[in-house]
Amino acid sequence: MEMEAEATTTTTPAVPPAATEGSTSSGETKKKPVVCIVIGMAGSGKTTLMQRLNAHLHMQKQPPYVINLDPATASIPFGTNIDIRDTVKYKEVMKQYSLGPNGGIMTSLNLFATRFDQVLHLLEKRSDQLQHVLVDTPGQIEVFTWSASGAIIAESLASSFATVIVYVMDTPRCASPQTFMSNMLYACSILYKFKLPFIIVFNKTDVLSHHFAIDWMKDFEAFQDALANDTNYMSNLVRSMSLVLEEFYSSLRAVGVSAVTGAGADELFEAVDAAADEYWKDYRPELLKKVQQKEEKEKRKQEKHMARLEKDLLEAKGGKVVLDASRVPRPDDDDEEEFDEDEAEEYEALIRQIREDKKKEEEA
Repeated sequence: MEMEAEATTTTTPAVPPAATEGSTSSGETKKKPVVCIVIGMAGSGKTTLMQRLNAHLHMQKQPPYVINLDPATASIPFGTNIDIRDTVKYKEVMKQYSLGPNGGIMTSLNLFATRFDQVLHLLEKRSDQLQHVLVDTPGQIEVFTWSASGAIIAESLASSFATVIVYVMDTPRCASPQTFMSNMLYACSILYKFKLPFIIVFNKTDVLSHHFAIDWMKDFEAFQDALANDTNYMSNLVRSMSLVLEEFYSSLRAVGVSAVTGAGADELFEAVDAAADEYWKDYRPELLKKVQQKEEKEKRKQEKHMARLEKDLLEAKGGKVVLDASRVPRPDDDDEEEFDEDEAEEYEALIRQIREDKKKEEEA
C-alpha cells in the first residue's frame, strides 16, 4: 500500500480575507471558516449536492475548501483541495488486509485519520482566507458515523473550527410515514453521536416538495393523519415514536434544497450561519470545559504520582529502591484512573533520574 507523506492539495483561487467576526461571551474571537460535514445515505444525492454547493459558493466569489473522505468513489464531479484517494489506495487496502468493500472503506478512513493533523495544519494556514469548508463523506453512512475514525475527524475539526453536521435526505423516499420516521431516527442518532449543530437537508425538492415533511415535523396531528389509513404493527410503532421525537423536532433546523436546480441553496447557507453561531454560543464553551476538565485530571494524576515518588524516596532514606512494576504503588480501590504498565515504566524512569541527579550532586 502506498501512502504519501502529506495530504495532497490542489491550487484554489485566491479568496479575499473574510471580515472579522465578533467575539464569544468568553472573549474568544470566532475563527473562520465554518466546516460543513455532509452526511447522507447512498442515493440521497449527497455528491450532487456537494457539487451544487461548491458551484454556488464560487458564484458568490467565496470558493470553499473541499475535502473528500470517500476512498471508494470512482470520480468526483467537483474539484477538491484534499482527497483521501491521493493518500490511501482503497483497492490496495482491500487486497492487503483481505477486506470487503465496507471494511476497505473503514480501514482507509482509519489510516487517513492517523494523519488528520496534517489536514488541520493546512486548514489553519488558510483559515483567514476561507468562509466555508465542505467535507464529503462515504455513501456507506454507517462507515463514517459509527467508526472511530469518523469521531476522530469530526472532533478534530470541531476543536479548531465551527463545525456543522449537514444530513442529506431523499425527499421523495420520505413520502411514506414509515420511511420518514426511519430517517428521522437515524438523524437523531447522528445528532447525539457527534453532539454538534445539526441541519437536515431535504434534497430533490424539484421532484417532490419538502413542505409535507416540515408539516409532519411541526404538527403532530398532521403526521398522525398520514398514518390513519395504515393499521399494521409498523404504523403503531411509528405512531409511538412520533411522540418521542416531538422534542427532537423542536430544536432542529430543516431546509429544502434541489441539487439539480440549486433552489434552496441560499436558505441552506443561512441555516449554516445560524448553526455556526450556535456552535460558538453553546457548543464551543462546552468543548472548552471538557478540555479543561481533562487537563485538570491529568494534572491531578501527575501530582499523585509525584506524591507517591516522594513518599518512596523518604521511606528509602538513601537506601536501595527496588525498581520494578510490582513496587509501584497502585491506586486505591475508589480511584477511577487506570494504572497500566506504561505508567509503571514512566515512574521507574523518574526514580532513576532523581537518583542520578542526587548522585551527581554528591560527587560535585
